[in-house]
Amino acid sequence: MFYYVYILYSLRFYKLYIGFTKNLVQRVKKHNSGQSQATKPYFPYELIHYEAFLNKNDALNREIYLKSGYGLRSIKKMLKHFLNEK
Repeated sequence: MFYYVYILYSLRFYKLYIGFTKNLVQRVKKHNSGQSQATKPYFPYELIHYEAFLNKNDALNREIYLKSGYGLRSIKKMLKHFLNEK
């Protein structure tokens, strides 16, 4: 079983959302159907990045890091080309 850390991009509001899940496909569908309270006002979303982990704690730690100041800077560097196109 894999655990996923993912980054969504709001196509309407140009915002990033970072999350964690065991079922990536189902989770993205929930975000895009408005079933997630945290992201409902900002959908539709495009999945722009994900990372798979075998260990749940590793995935949770990565999510926490990506939501931190250093992590957000890393995301912006990593996705610079994508974000500049949008």
